[in-house]
Amino acid sequence: PRSDCIAAEQLCLLDSTCNGTYRILESCVLARTRFLPLDHQSRDRCLHAELVLGNSSLLHCKCHRRMRRQEHCLRIFWTVHSSMTDGEMIINLQVPANEEHWKTDYNKLAALVSGRDCSQLAGDTTNPCLKATHVCNLSKKCVRLRTDYASICTKGAGSEDTCDHRKCHRALRNFFEKVPEDFTKRILFCPCQDELCGERRRKTIVPDCSFQYNTKPNCLWLLDSCLEDHICKSRLADFQQNCQPTDMSPDGCSQHNHAACLQAYMGMIGTPMTPNYVSNLSVEVSLWCTCESSGNQKEKCDQILSMFESNKCL
Repeated sequence: PRSDCIAAEQLCLLDSTCNGTYRILESCVLARTRFLPLDHQSRDRCLHAELVLGNSSLLHCKCHRRMRRQEHCLRIFWTVHSSMTDGEMIINLQVPANEEHWKTDYNKLAALVSGRDCSQLAGDTTNPCLKATHVCNLSKKCVRLRTDYASICTKGAGSEDTCDHRKCHRALRNFFEKVPEDFTKRILFCPCQDELCGERRRKTIVPDCSFQYNTKPNCLWLLDSCLEDHICKSRLADFQQNCQPTDMSPDGCSQHNHAACLQAYMGMIGTPMTPNYVSNLSVEVSLWCTCESSGNQKEKCDQILSMFESNKCL
């Protein structure tokens, strides 16, 4: 039966055979991560361990985006599926069905969204992104977690100190995972007609820390950094599955679900492959990387960029 990977691991550790096999596989994954050479006998042992665990509850276990100990769950998942190639990466990171009840003044929220009550908007009714921020302020959870990431991601700004990318990314993921999408989508995808609004939208994720580096890295390096991170690797698989473009669908998505693509896009924010708007004047998005000096891997590098820059589904 499908269960979360933490529960499946606990079941496995109670069984002496499964426990021993799982420990072997963990050491195999560690060796691969550190690029340690394995002799023929060790490779056979690793392959056998994978086959044996194929009959355990670990094989079909899943992780959820809003679950507790998510990173630990994903470490288990990728240990069991360590032989997957990039093209096979598919994981269902679904929001759990037992969604928390959000204590929000929904009447006030509906009035603000529809534009009937502008008294809370400091006189500004022309900037949808500013309006989305005020809507967020109606939720204690939304405003608290938004303030948290804004504070963490702006540390070091304007001085010689550099911001802590990891802490910033973690705080961003916390915001997009724990705050209902009614709020997060309004802030991230607010429609803009002018540059002032576009600038606010582009700066939603504090790009100086979460998105940009001093120099643009190669996109292949960005991909490698992502594949070494359990969360990013999983989010990328989710994005590849739900944002696969096609000319045969009205919304440009092979899964015929544009909303799922937007959700997967939000999942990439707060990872080493964090995307963002490229300017204040358009809704075009990209990664902060370049394909210059990619050598004979230029085509692969261009494919990584095109997942965001020229994706009809997205």
